[in-house]
Amino acid sequence: MAEFSIIDRYFKKNIVQQQDVILGIGDDSALISPPLHQQLVVCTDTLVSGRHFPVDTSAHAIGWKSVAVNLSDIAAMGAKPHSILLALTLPAIDHEWLESFCQGLFDCCAPYQVDLIGGDTTQGPHLTITVTAMGWVESGQAITRSGAQVGDYIVVSGQLGDAAFALAHPNHPLRQRLDYPTPRCELGQQLVSLASSMIDISDGLCQDLSHILQASHVGADIYLESLPIDSALHDLPLTEQWQYALAGGDDYELCFTISPQHYEKLCQLTTSPAFTVIGQIQSKLGLNFMHHQQKQMLDLRGYQHFA
Repeated sequence: MAEFSIIDRYFKKNIVQQQDVILGIGDDSALISPPLHQQLVVCTDTLVSGRHFPVDTSAHAIGWKSVAVNLSDIAAMGAKPHSILLALTLPAIDHEWLESFCQGLFDCCAPYQVDLIGGDTTQGPHLTITVTAMGWVESGQAITRSGAQVGDYIVVSGQLGDAAFALAHPNHPLRQRLDYPTPRCELGQQLVSLASSMIDISDGLCQDLSHILQASHVGADIYLESLPIDSALHDLPLTEQWQYALAGGDDYELCFTISPQHYEKLCQLTTSPAFTVIGQIQSKLGLNFMHHQQKQMLDLRGYQHFA
């Protein structure tokens, strides 16, 4: 089966929903008409079989996750997701796999009204999926990593450590959180003009929060007793729970800083899933871990792409 036959059979099932997509799949490039007074937000992520997802992961889950991890980056800027491009490298053509993969991809796109508008398909030795996601945010309103202020709360959405625990326990029900992360797009948009900085948690909370601290030239205290950890992990030793929650990675939750006043506004406005205050920004540089006001010395290392 030729490349264009694959595109016609599987990827043209996507019906473009948005009127500002002038030209989608089927030409050399896509055409989008930018909305007035909006800035384009663009990100890209590559997933490699055996590196970014277990080789036994279902095709549907791979399709879902390849979109979700990118929409999480869009959400972390406070942007509204718009469309994606897909570059897919296949070792061989497997029609059943392709059908399920595409369904997973479109199932993740649908709740956020995201369109697949182009990409590339080729053959190679390893299954590799690269998605480029695009979104829009009002000019000057994007939430970056560099705005954290002393006294801000540090807040995370959802739970931490689920995916890392599932990776180590592949038959556990938490495997759903590893295979099907939920991009927090609605919350990200609600945080525009409220959050002072934000990042999505992909490589572990400590490592990703450190990017905010470096960009903002501040430090932080983390309250270990406040970490939102699933009850399935509660029987583990505390240090093991903290390892999963702080350095496990693959959470795809949002970590943001917000003033106490704006946090009160957020609690009144939002209908998004739960979020938790887990710490506070400090003037002294560095990341401190506190457990019931007692400082803890932890040796943590997040996900390393070239380990």
